[in-house]
Amino acid sequence: MSHRVIYGEDDPRRHTAKLKAMLSGVADYAWHDVGKVNDPRAQALLKTTAEILLGLRKAYDEFEQEGDMIWRKAS
Repeated sequence: MSHRVIYGEDDPRRHTAKLKAMLSGVADYAWHDVGKVNDPRAQALLKTTAEILLGLRKAYDEFEQEGDMIWRKAS
C-alpha cells in the first residue's frame, strides 16, 4: 500500500512534488519519442529536452533534501 503525505498549500514540498512528477513525465515522453523519429536533429532535441528536464528534477530533489535537513536541525 502506498503512503501519501499531504502538505499544506503553503508548503513548498507540495508544489515541488507535483512539478517533479510533471518533469519526469515529460522527460520520459521525450526519451520514448527519440526512437520514433528519423531526423537526427529531432532526436538530439528530444534527448536534450529529456536531459535538461531530468537535471531540473534533480535540482528539485536537492532543494527538498536541503529543506529536510533544515527541518531536522530546527527540531
